[in-house]
Amino acid sequence: MLVDIGINLTNTRFDKDRDLVISRALEADVVKLLITGTCEKSSEQALNLCQQFPAVLSTTVGVHPHDADNVSERYIEKLTSLAQSPSAKAIGECGLDYNRNFSTPENQRRVFQQQVELAANLSMPLFLHQRDAFDDWLDILTPYVDKVPAMVTHCFTGNKSQLLQCLDMGMYVGITGWLCDKKRGQELRDIVKYIPLDRLMVETDGPYLTPQNIKPKPKSSRNEPMYLPYIIEMLTECMGYSKQEIIDCSYQNSIKVFTLND
Repeated sequence: MLVDIGINLTNTRFDKDRDLVISRALEADVVKLLITGTCEKSSEQALNLCQQFPAVLSTTVGVHPHDADNVSERYIEKLTSLAQSPSAKAIGECGLDYNRNFSTPENQRRVFQQQVELAANLSMPLFLHQRDAFDDWLDILTPYVDKVPAMVTHCFTGNKSQLLQCLDMGMYVGITGWLCDKKRGQELRDIVKYIPLDRLMVETDGPYLTPQNIKPKPKSSRNEPMYLPYIIEMLTECMGYSKQEIIDCSYQNSIKVFTLND
C-alpha cells in the first residue's frame, strides 16, 4: 500500500474526471491521498473534497509562497478554522520560493513565519516548500524544530548539503517524479541514498512532474496518483533497498506523521 502525500487534487486539470483519478489510484494500491492546500480557497475546496471521500482523502491547509501577496487580512483566522476539521492533517504548503518571486520575498517570509507559528500553536505538522531560498527558509524553521510534531520538506530537489541539514533537523523528505527526470533529476538520484527509510515519503505533486520512466509514455502530460509506483521503482534503483521495504516504510511514515488512520 502507498500514500501520496502531495496531490493538487483541486487543480482544474482534474475537474473532468476527479472521481476516476481516485479510483485509478486505489487500483494502483495508492490507498491514501493527501491533498495540497495552497491558498485559503483551495484549502477550503480540498476539505469539501475530503467530505466526499473520507476514507481516502485528507488535506493540508495553508498558503503557498506564490500566494503570499494575496492573503486576506484575517487569513490566519481562516486557516485556524479550517484546521479544526478532522480531515486537515498539516499546515502548508508553506515556505519560500525565490526562484519565481510571484510574491515579494518580504511577504513570503512574513506569511511563512505566521504559518510556522500557527503550526506550533495548533501542534500540527508542517508541509514545506522551498526553492532557491534555503538559508532564509532554514532560519525561520530552526527555532521551531521542537515546537511542531513534524516537518516534511515537500518535493525535495536540493543538493546533498541541504538534504543533510534537513535530516539533521529531523525532517521527513518527500520525493516526487523529479527523481525520474533524466536531466534535472540526476543530482537527486545521486543523493537519495542518504535518506533513512524512517524519514522517506513519496508523492506525485500531480498534475505536475509526471515520472519520465512510465512505459509506454502516457498520452496526457498530467500526473496523477496511479503513477506513484514509478517513483518507487526509481527509488529502489537508487537507494539499494527492496521495493517492498520502500513501500512499507514510506507508508508507515506517512500514516504516522499525518495521522491518516484517525
